[in-house]
Amino acid sequence: MTEESRPPLAGDAAAREAHLARSSRLAEQVKEGAKTILGALLIALVLRSFIFEPFNIPSGSMLPRLLVGDYLFVAKWPYGYSRYSFPLGLPPFEGRIPAGHGPERGDVVVFKGPRDNRTDFIKRVIGLPGDQIQMRGGQLFINGEGVPKRRVEDFVVPVDRDFDCQGFPRLPAHRVPGPDGAPVCRFPQYEETLRGGRTFRVLDQAPGVIMADDTEVFLVPDGHYFVMGDNRDDSADSRFPPFGPQPGVGFVPAQNIVGRATFMFFSIDGTAVWWKPWTWPGAIRVSRIGGRF
Repeated sequence: MTEESRPPLAGDAAAREAHLARSSRLAEQVKEGAKTILGALLIALVLRSFIFEPFNIPSGSMLPRLLVGDYLFVAKWPYGYSRYSFPLGLPPFEGRIPAGHGPERGDVVVFKGPRDNRTDFIKRVIGLPGDQIQMRGGQLFINGEGVPKRRVEDFVVPVDRDFDCQGFPRLPAHRVPGPDGAPVCRFPQYEETLRGGRTFRVLDQAPGVIMADDTEVFLVPDGHYFVMGDNRDDSADSRFPPFGPQPGVGFVPAQNIVGRATFMFFSIDGTAVWWKPWTWPGAIRVSRIGGRF
């Protein structure tokens, strides 16, 4: 009997069956794993599009409320949804769904800059549609009424790799030694109170020094908002047009607003070095985690 004509051994058949069973189990595990990953991605997409989206703060334009290295959640539902509520601005449609309730004065919002409709900005809403906004000598006027501005204690923030205390070129130097000799930034700080009682703090490093301390009267168009950074002398905001020698954001269309800042979930200063894990814990600003807006 030749090797080709010899009947298969029982052991060979059992081995083939075991191999097929293992392959079937592996295929089922891969299928279940893929379903789990796709489900998780779908949940993340739904949460990011309709509920919350995380953002981090890359600049000091919203000092003292927000520091470089803060991480916060932005709520999507308070103002309804626009195309910019969704990743990549898709699906493309105009306006907000449902239409109606929009930001209130004093809300801190994230929006897509009108210059390219892609870059994220975070500012405070100051003017609503139809409002007249003006700065006079560093004081904010809304519809001809001056917003009360009260001097409070200086705002002090450590200098680190992410924040070097450099701002507008003509502003005074605010970098000084701290109590332990390490450099800090010390800024003049004020408290502003909007009509209705909403209060927040702003920085005014040198009242009357820069162009944006004295402006024309801005009439906010229908369907748009006027926004400003709390760091008034170092913020590219609605006081400046999107295109020009000192570009800002101009009037922000309602549909460009992504959502309202809601909850601080993490904060880290610039002292950590990524390849030195032992520096990570000390860089976390524990006291800022959990802050609300």
